[in-house]
Amino acid sequence: MNTDIKSRMNNHNKYLSYYATKDEDAIYLSEEEKDFRGTFFHDIDRIIYSLAFIRYQDKTQVFVGSKHDHVSRRMIHVQYVSKIARTIGRALGLNEDLIEAASLAHDLGHTPFGHQGEAILNKLSLKYKEGFFNHNVESVRNLMFLENYGKGLNVSLQVLDAVMCHNGEMTLGKYEPRKKTIEEFFLEYQATYKDKNALISLQPMTLEGCVVRVSDLIAYLGRDIDDAIRMKLIKRDDIPQKITKVLGSTTREIVNACITDIIKMSWDKNYIKLSEEVYQAIEELKKFNYQNIYNKAMSEEYRLDLENKFERLFLKYLEDIKNNNQESLIISSYLNNMSEEYRNNNTPTRIVIDYIAGMTDDFFLREAKKLD
Repeated sequence: MNTDIKSRMNNHNKYLSYYATKDEDAIYLSEEEKDFRGTFFHDIDRIIYSLAFIRYQDKTQVFVGSKHDHVSRRMIHVQYVSKIARTIGRALGLNEDLIEAASLAHDLGHTPFGHQGEAILNKLSLKYKEGFFNHNVESVRNLMFLENYGKGLNVSLQVLDAVMCHNGEMTLGKYEPRKKTIEEFFLEYQATYKDKNALISLQPMTLEGCVVRVSDLIAYLGRDIDDAIRMKLIKRDDIPQKITKVLGSTTREIVNACITDIIKMSWDKNYIKLSEEVYQAIEELKKFNYQNIYNKAMSEEYRLDLENKFERLFLKYLEDIKNNNQESLIISSYLNNMSEEYRNNNTPTRIVIDYIAGMTDDFFLREAKKLD
């Protein structure tokens, strides 16, 4: 019976493309206990039951503090990425389980208040000598060292790598996988803390990772336009015709145009490619979004106030750790529950960065209000 279940659960491996990552190719950092589930399917389960996954529901996507019921939060974004990536993956005969695991995990390390919060925490991380802070790297750190109360989750190297290399802010016309060992993965991971340009050179080790990376871009470009229209920041007619004539103007049209183009250009290839026409239109759309949405999604006054709150909380938590203040939540609710290995292997500054990065928007504001 168990053999039959396992065979059926893993039946998809028979129909994968020559270039796909098979379940049997999964690499784990620790010995993996096997059951009837496929390896990457098992990774999905670990990710969706993680505490960081739950916190997606109260993390900003773009619009900070919006109470609009139909404006996206981070939880919705990762679902869109997963659906877009799995659509491309299924059409190209790739491993959908690996794609889904990486898609759902790719933003686990995102800070409260989206990319604005990430930029502020990066400044603090540099100021206090902990290196560069990047949400994709923190997502990997979350999986390896923070979840399971500091013991980490045993997630495959292929998923960890796809998460680390997902950065959809950097657009390419062609995404090619590059094989790497565990040692090479860790060298890349460590380099991101020291080298500002390390992110630019990251390439996923699998074709599935390439799909997740381009899908992140497609997911946020289209949906953010709909959100901005609901927030009355732009009108649909504002989108230049040189973009709309190629991609359309609604999320549905943009996503469909991009997916169809990628499938056509990447069919039976060991890379993921956009046609030149679609690539240029995406670049123009990205530029339009930055000028008209992202750069206007938060006022300068609000950003400065947020920056002040981040640093005040940062310094307060450092002081609390130094004084072992048991009344502080970073001690009573966080550190006291973390493994001895986590407590011993991280500086107080790194611990504070992990704690703040993991916060939801509302929790951050409640903690900041205590300092008033």
